[in-house]
Order: sequence, then C-alpha cells, then structure tokens
Amino acid sequence: MERNTKWYKLDNAAKIIPSTAKGANTRVFRISCELKEEVDGGILQMALNEVIPDFSFFNCILKRGLFWYYMEDTNIMPKVEDDNLPACSPLYIPGRKNLLYRVNFYGRRINLEMFHVLADGTGAFMFFRRLIIKYLSIKHGIKVEDLGDDVSSVEEKNNDAFRQFYQRQRGLKQLKDLSKVKAYQLSGEKDENMEPHLVEGTVSARKFVDISKKYNTTVGVLATAVYIAAVIDGMSLRQMKRHVVVSVPVNLRQFFYSATARNFYGVIKIDFDPADYDGQIETIINSVKESFDRQLSEENIRQNMNSYSALEHNIAVKVAPLIVKDFTISRFDRATKKGITSSMSNLGRIKMPDEVSDYIDRFSAFMTAQSQQICVCSFGDKMVFGEVSPYKTHKVMLNFFRRLTSMGVSVELATNDYDNKL
Repeated sequence: MERNTKWYKLDNAAKIIPSTAKGANTRVFRISCELKEEVDGGILQMALNEVIPDFSFFNCILKRGLFWYYMEDTNIMPKVEDDNLPACSPLYIPGRKNLLYRVNFYGRRINLEMFHVLADGTGAFMFFRRLIIKYLSIKHGIKVEDLGDDVSSVEEKNNDAFRQFYQRQRGLKQLKDLSKVKAYQLSGEKDENMEPHLVEGTVSARKFVDISKKYNTTVGVLATAVYIAAVIDGMSLRQMKRHVVVSVPVNLRQFFYSATARNFYGVIKIDFDPADYDGQIETIINSVKESFDRQLSEENIRQNMNSYSALEHNIAVKVAPLIVKDFTISRFDRATKKGITSSMSNLGRIKMPDEVSDYIDRFSAFMTAQSQQICVCSFGDKMVFGEVSPYKTHKVMLNFFRRLTSMGVSVELATNDYDNKL
C-alpha cells in the first residue's frame, strides 16, 4: 500500500538556517543528560520508539523546492547509536535523505543532537525531557504520573507559532539595523577540520542565584554581564574602540502562548561600549539590565517578531528562486555576524518529575556558531555553561570562569579537546 506523504513549510526562524549551515557553524545543537549510572542503549532505543510518535514532525527530511526549503515526512526510524562522532557534526547534507536529529550515548550521558530547522532549545527540551522520563521509567519500573507542562497534542506541537501570531507591519527595520553595527570579533587559532571544541563549566546554581540577588539582578543579566567583562579582559586598547555585542535568544512562548515544539524565538542584542567600563562589574550589570528591560517590553518583542516574519511575507523575497535566496541570505548572514561578538542562550531551570530526579546528575546544552555561543541551563544545584567554538583554545571562557571564581563560585571544568588543554 502506498504511503501518504506529508510535507511541512519551514517556520520563519528555520527558513534561513539551511543557507547558513556552513563550516564550523553546522547549525546543530546538542542537549545532554548525565545520569548517575551507565546508560543502557537497548532500553534507550525502546524509550525513543515510544516517544517519537508524539513528535512526528521530527521524523522528516529536508528537501529543496523552487522557492523555499521544505520538510517531508519519512518512514526512516531513528536509531540510537554510540557517541562516536565529533560533537554537533552536520545533520543536513544536501542530496542525502536522513533524519535531522540523532540520539546517542556514552558512559552515563545521553545526547540529543538536532538541526535547528526542526526546533529551538525549548522545543527540543520538550522532546528530550519526555525521552529521559520514558527511559528511566522503563529502566527502573517507575510509573510517572505528572509530565508537567507537556500535555499538548501532536497538532499543537507541530504548530507554526510565527504564522499564528504574525501581524503585518511595514518595513524590515530591525533586520536592516542588525547589519549596520560593527562589533568586536573574537579570534584565535581555528581547528583545521572546523570541528567544534566544547567546554563545560559547572557551578552551584544556588551560589549563582545568591550572587545575582547581591547585585539586585537576574541570573540572565548577571551571566551576560560577566561574559561581557570576560571579553573585555582579553581586548587590547586598540580593540576597545569596538563595542561588545552579545545576542540573546528569547523564548517567545513567554509572551505568546504556544505549545509548539518547533522554533519560536526572537533575538535581542546587548550592546556595551568598553569605553564605559570603569573596572566595576556593577557598571556592566546596570547597562545590561537596562538593555534587557527595554528590549523585553511586550511592544518591542512584538515588533521584533513581526520584523523577522516580515522577511518571509515580503513579495520580492517570496518570488525569488531558492538559488537566489541562498546567495542573498548567506550574504545577509555574514553582514549581521559582523554586528555580533558572541551569543548567550539561557535555557533556564530544567524541571523533572520527582520520581526520576534522583537518577539524574545534570543537564547541559551546546550550540554551534561561526565564532562562539554559550548555553546555560540548570538542574538541581548544578548550573552548566556550555560553550562551542571552532577555536582550539577557550580564552574568553577561561576569563569567564576566572571571574566567577573571584566572586566565590567554584567551577568544575570539562572539555572534548583531545589534548585536554583549555
């Protein structure tokens, strides 16, 4: 019997991703869960088989159309494998029919790696959380009654929230503004094969929250401010003429109710002029806090989302062939990258049911980038900063962790570097 094929349009955020997945920036992110025991690959496969039907959109392949890329469902089933590839290896390879996510494991770690066209970090965590709960339920014969907020239907998970909440507006002002700024750019010796280098720093979540309260600010503001200070620590006097600009993804589900597991995020830019730095971290914190408060207003968030969506609805963009879009988007992406120093994504506190929490040690997240991106998440008392870059050393992150240590925060470091040198 012939199978009825379903196809899906890419959501607004996903539309530019295939055109910009190049070199070290594979646009693949990794979410990891480290257990307190060795992982059983057979049971993990059983759990994956049971969970994936509720996230049917993930079982798709990416195809090229005349005007846009699109997703087509497939009967390829995901297979759990040993973690034997470089972290965040490419998942989309033009011409190949393969799934755009992988589940693998090594020792006590379970990893989900996903091409960004499928979901953002929040959407991927919906899936990953269910996978971990199911795995531990089977492994230990646990019945979990409360799945938390994940009570949405398959249809709701597959919903394109950008299309649902888009309101027409004139112009592409926010997008044009992104390409105007010339920010300080990180540098270093890159990996010859452009493979990602990961570093993971684990701190006490309680201690970090206490320090945030001491400075009368939030975890997100403090983390961004300390990172900006760490960048400045490595700048020369000549380089300090350039601003340090950190892009911060924003989960739009906080502003518009949606249960989608697909991409639904915006980006704000935190811009700090090193000339304003007087050696006091409070100076940076106050500047970052003001930027967060101003840009996270409901009006600005709505304008930001509509401006990004306007690109998709622009007539000139719509009628351009895909080959032209690929070229134009790649050029635009390079221009916007010149206005960004780095990125920091705060995935927040991971909540798991009490029945399985005792089996879990920590969660961590990593997102590839052309230069550097930091992902933050916490579980219990373990807050993890995961950084990915094509550089062989981690100068800025070492400055970042040194600053945390000087503030009284102990840091546990790990890396995938073969020589084990940071």
